[in-house]
Amino acid sequence: MTLLQDARDLQGEIAALRHDLHREPEIGLDLPRTQERVLAALDGLGFEVTTGTETTSVTAVLRGGALPREATRPVVLLRADMDGLPVQERSGVDYTSRIDGAMHACGHDLHTAMLVGAATLLADRRHTLAGDVVLMFQPGEEGFDGAAHMVREGVLDAAGRRADAAYALHVFSSLAPHGQFVTRPGVMMSASDGLFVTVHGAGGHGSAPHLAKDPVTVAAEMVLALQTMLTRQFDMFDPTVITVGRLAAGAKRNVIPDTAEFDATIRTFSDAHRARMQQAVPRLLEGIAYAHGLEAEVRYEAEYPLTVTDLAETDFAEGSIAELFDGRHARLAQPLSGSEDFSRILAEVPGSFIGLSAVPPGTDPATTAFNHSPFATFDDSVLADGAALYAHLALTRSAELAPRL
Repeated sequence: MTLLQDARDLQGEIAALRHDLHREPEIGLDLPRTQERVLAALDGLGFEVTTGTETTSVTAVLRGGALPREATRPVVLLRADMDGLPVQERSGVDYTSRIDGAMHACGHDLHTAMLVGAATLLADRRHTLAGDVVLMFQPGEEGFDGAAHMVREGVLDAAGRRADAAYALHVFSSLAPHGQFVTRPGVMMSASDGLFVTVHGAGGHGSAPHLAKDPVTVAAEMVLALQTMLTRQFDMFDPTVITVGRLAAGAKRNVIPDTAEFDATIRTFSDAHRARMQQAVPRLLEGIAYAHGLEAEVRYEAEYPLTVTDLAETDFAEGSIAELFDGRHARLAQPLSGSEDFSRILAEVPGSFIGLSAVPPGTDPATTAFNHSPFATFDDSVLADGAALYAHLALTRSAELAPRL
């Protein structure tokens, strides 16, 4: 039996786990039910399992049997994120979320189930594994920087030495045809930062704004000025994105409030523009407030760095995809404007981030709901393929690295 055939024999088990996880999504760094299911699935497979101290993470190490224990052994890390999102599900699947206001809207339930499937495939091939494999089951990818927590907990050195290569899979509910894998060497995803602004004015009667200091009009000017700044201070061929997702002020239409607030996400595709943005944004907003005789409290928070894949490791991943799934791969022409805390791992260990389209067969990926939508739907049929690729990457990369160590 081939690895892919064995993975497809596990399809029913992997899908059942995925459905269980989907029904009970958990958010953030504390995922006790999800951790319990992962631990139960790994039980008896021969992994050395540890759980997190800062989070409900799971780290599992499999010692390969193809090299003597005293030899210097390659280490390959495979990561799956496990958390859901604060989204009310409207996908209509029969295993829909039972948790009000929570949904696996980004496919992390698939990632977790696929990596559990890979654990079984690797355990069955332990005698041929020329190194050690670290499975990284990570909470808190959705804005909680779970990868940074796991790095502090020692996941990169869990096998006893620093990992030599690291890979992660991520499914998409849109963008690419069903079953297609996508990669990109170099910058694959943007850096992400948060902007939080409070404009302090002086409230008054809506009929007499000259007797008040209106923070609403100043905040509105700031929102528009940020977009103008992008086209006048930043090179259009090195994109930057600012989106204001929250704007709040006042409680009644004829009352000028004391304050107005807005929050934004900022995405950049180079370290140079990211550093410039951290200086330019507060300067602009504080200047606008000063010009109107008001004050602005500007908080700029650095979040996830650029996701930068290693050229050699991405080439290797592409070769693995071609070996298993001939004709089902494409390189992204441009980086994605989403952000990922797997960037923390890639900043420390050479590796690659691989996309996989879980768009339902026969649907148009240009019109299906994208990740994070309450209507996002991820098709089960890619589960076995993802598990097979995870396992294949670990087995073949370990074998390639072993002679060099």
